[in-house]
Amino acid sequence: MPTIEEICEKIFDEARAACVKIACADDATRSAAIRAVADAVEARAETILAANAEDCARMSRDDPKYDRLLLTRERLAAIAEDMRRVAALPSPLGKVIYEDVRPNGLRIRRWTVPVGVIGVIYEARPNVTLDVFSLCLKSGNVCLLKGSRDAEATNAALAGIVRETLERSGVPAAACALLPTPREATFALLHAVGRVDLAIPRGSRALIDFVRENARVPVIETGAGICHAYFDASGDVAKGREIVFNAKTRRVGVCNALDCLLVHAARVADLPELCGKLAEKNVEIFADETAFAALAGTYPERLLRRATPESFGTEFLDYKMSVRVVASIDEALAHVARFGSRHSEAIVAEDPAAIARFQREADAACVYANASTAFTDGGQFGFGAEIGISTQKLHARGPMGLEALTTYKYLIDGTGQVRLA
Repeated sequence: MPTIEEICEKIFDEARAACVKIACADDATRSAAIRAVADAVEARAETILAANAEDCARMSRDDPKYDRLLLTRERLAAIAEDMRRVAALPSPLGKVIYEDVRPNGLRIRRWTVPVGVIGVIYEARPNVTLDVFSLCLKSGNVCLLKGSRDAEATNAALAGIVRETLERSGVPAAACALLPTPREATFALLHAVGRVDLAIPRGSRALIDFVRENARVPVIETGAGICHAYFDASGDVAKGREIVFNAKTRRVGVCNALDCLLVHAARVADLPELCGKLAEKNVEIFADETAFAALAGTYPERLLRRATPESFGTEFLDYKMSVRVVASIDEALAHVARFGSRHSEAIVAEDPAAIARFQREADAACVYANASTAFTDGGQFGFGAEIGISTQKLHARGPMGLEALTTYKYLIDGTGQVRLA
């Protein structure tokens, strides 16, 4: 019986062999295959949901990852619609993004091409299986999927449907491959120099750190989001209340959920109104001394806690949030710089100067003014879906759509030029 490493080696070889075919297929063929998979996902929803129920039965409903793992017919329909949106987008390939004719007559063009073989390592998020497949195929890439044991049955069902549908669509099934779940497959992927062009982790800080520390192939870090909202001295309370409520409670288990509210000292009296609606969702607040005093007696006692040093710089992924009062926008920015993860930050303010400064100085992929951090999402940005949210600065940053899955090469046309000494 082959070992995990041998199984992976075979998958890598097939993926590399499929690269040229996928990259050279025309956009109409790739897009039609994505639409066919979207149709198949909806047609075979019962099979997928049965597999998902098997996975969900092994996880506690109290686990923050449960909501990410859970699929419903409505969620499947939304995922399929996202795939169709990806298929409808313009191709990111074959675009001339720079052109020049040198004095010697050489014509130089910078031309967009696929990255190649992209491996994505993710936790209990079966939607990633389809998001990654559709974005990679549309951009001419081959994807290797390394899911977690938590979603093993769901991912197997989804990947099986994808590969069967690709075969019927005339696209090599090797365009999408699901790696075995054991940890050995992760090491094999991260060490596949020359056969895997890029690895992208999606999940917890621990997963991202593990990938970065162990990879021998290039890595783009995505995922962990410690998100702040700063309510400025000029902030509008009605806007702030709704933004805080939405950013914290829309979906607590996602990386764009709010973790910490910073409030200008001049607006401490507004804290009960800013936070009051959170009690409807039983949000537990960890407040510093000033914020605790302002909320005591108005926010439910059973949900109000005194903050500890660990309350800040924590991605809660739960109905929990920290609150700190700051003396100025300088202190707010210093807090974000110390505790943020370069994911998403927001300011609620009416002062244009405060907004401009916060957006300029907050070091994050996405910086909002008077809007919820919940919008950090490829679909919301018009990308159809996302392969992840990059929190680094090289190659890609923020929600990664089709463009982020391309690189470029130079095409140089001459008429017989030679370089002289």
